[in-house]
Amino acid sequence: MTPQLTTRAPQRPARPLSPVNGHPRLLAGTLAATASAIAAASLLGPLGLDLMLYRTSDTTLNQLLGSDAAALFVVAPLALTAALLALRRHPVAPLLATGIGGYALYTYAQVIVGQEYLRLPGNVERFFPLLLIVFLLAEAVVVLGWRAIPAHLPPPSPRLERTAGVTLLVVAAFLVLGLHLRSMLTAWQDPASLTEYASSPTPFWMVKLMDLGIIVPAAVATGIGVLRHAPWARRMMYALLTGYSCLAVSVAAMGVVMNVNGDPDASPALAVGFGLFALVFVTLTAALYRPLFRQGGSEQR
Repeated sequence: MTPQLTTRAPQRPARPLSPVNGHPRLLAGTLAATASAIAAASLLGPLGLDLMLYRTSDTTLNQLLGSDAAALFVVAPLALTAALLALRRHPVAPLLATGIGGYALYTYAQVIVGQEYLRLPGNVERFFPLLLIVFLLAEAVVVLGWRAIPAHLPPPSPRLERTAGVTLLVVAAFLVLGLHLRSMLTAWQDPASLTEYASSPTPFWMVKLMDLGIIVPAAVATGIGVLRHAPWARRMMYALLTGYSCLAVSVAAMGVVMNVNGDPDASPALAVGFGLFALVFVTLTAALYRPLFRQGGSEQR
């Protein structure tokens, strides 16, 4: 009996990362304009020239100072980096752009709406045109970035993809159970005991609305989709984790500023926790982008 020879089918080569779609120059210009507007808003506020005076409490002002610092020193340079990558038609650029735009929409909606107008001193309403420009540019960046995402995104390693999906679900659980539920119960039962709420209730509920109404549902839906290997969820995964990384750095900066300024709501342990949270997010997001940078760079050579 002659033994049959079996041959293993050759493995299909990895599908190359397709170039950026859409109009890369328009995306690059919009990203550069967004970075400039974000930097201008930060420098005009109490972090820089102190011309734009927020109508808010001292506690929320410390948070806005931290947010402005993160926007000026982290987000604006990241947006400029994405703009340069877009000019080179690098496929990573639209993924970064979508996350940066989402971060800016979340942040500057709170800056605009979350003020105690007519109740606390300030002049932030005079700078509404600038803040509106940031918001409109962020909208444009999200739309242009999403449309320019390559048609095919290679999957990350199974372990990394699973880690990303679980992380998104953990973020949702933390926001609901670890961050917002306790403060909401306190606000219902004894609002005067919360300095942040008693002094500035508008941003308190604004953050609750956006986190529980936008961030949590997006994280849950995307996390489940990533764990089920849905193609749409992979695109959302990069955008969300990019935006969440920017937000995590921003929240960590808020914690640092609050502790440095002796804020009554400050907590050194919480500041350290948010710092570690930001480190985890940035590390995970960088790990997801690393193979895309390699593939994108090899395609351009």
